[in-house]
Amino acid sequence: MPTRSAYEYALIRAVPRVERGECINVGVVLFCRERRFLASRMAIDEPRLRALAPDLDLELLHEQLGHIPIICAGGRAAGPIGDLPAHERFRWLTAPRSAIVQPSSVHVGLCADPESALERLFAQNIAKNP
Repeated sequence: MPTRSAYEYALIRAVPRVERGECINVGVVLFCRERRFLASRMAIDEPRLRALAPDLDLELLHEQLGHIPIICAGGRAAGPIGDLPAHERFRWLTAPRSAIVQPSSVHVGLCADPESALERLFAQNIAKNP
């Protein structure tokens, strides 16, 4: 059996009207220190969001979510935060905020392959169910 490593993850939520607190999961960010892995996966269910907030600026939401994978990758494209170590970028991405894009609480798990864990969490929490 492959060695399992601890990981942390948070769901990324779209909260169209912060004062109402209603949200839809639109992504997941996963960090595994031992495997030096930090990545995200995003998908927006536009019809569900339109039902919740017909006047939501989807273009702006796509733009904001597009920054998350860039920050996960690090480097110059992510701006000053891209120079931080992966664990600090993960903490920055999962810090509580009052904005249209918000992280859930951080959760933990064990996996042999962080990429597979990310895909499983994405399928369970974000991907459209048939």
